[in-house]
Amino acid sequence: MNPLPISFYERPTLTVARELLGMRLVRILDGVRLAGRITEAEAYIGEKDLGCHAKSGKTKRNAAMYGSAGQAYVYFTYGNHWMLNAVTEREDFPAAVLLRAIEPIEGVEIMLQRRKGRDTGGPGKLTQALGIDGLLNGVDLCKQDSGLWIEAGTPIGENDIISGPRVGLYTVPEPWISMPWRFRVRP
Repeated sequence: MNPLPISFYERPTLTVARELLGMRLVRILDGVRLAGRITEAEAYIGEKDLGCHAKSGKTKRNAAMYGSAGQAYVYFTYGNHWMLNAVTEREDFPAAVLLRAIEPIEGVEIMLQRRKGRDTGGPGKLTQALGIDGLLNGVDLCKQDSGLWIEAGTPIGENDIISGPRVGLYTVPEPWISMPWRFRVRP
């Protein structure tokens, strides 16, 4: 299958976050195709969003968020986890969708081995299973030759989606801590 086109990512971040559910996240690792159905995603939208990395403006760390839609924004956090985001909207407007969980569907044994038999339900677990790190920061998710892309999957109906507050924003003030910008496939 082909990667989703840039036009998919150039839309409002909340729309992209919701519609990424059910799509396939694909990683070519050591010549092997690994893929998982996206089951959870969170939206981060602009410098006014106090939960967003862009709240203090453009930095070396978050520069990819200010790039073109369809780029990967990969960053390191908590001293041991890589996080994968898909940049959205327009260039110079920092917005992205954090991919929080996948359901492995291709290369399952390799992903389980990389996770030592544990699940892929969490953004750090997802990147560990797929071998995603800072070397992929800024890659074009709209091109297969990047080794990382998102392709069409099975759209998830509104009745099968749960939305709620984003995770891990412990020091973020209201209303940002309670924004229902986390989307999950209903179990």
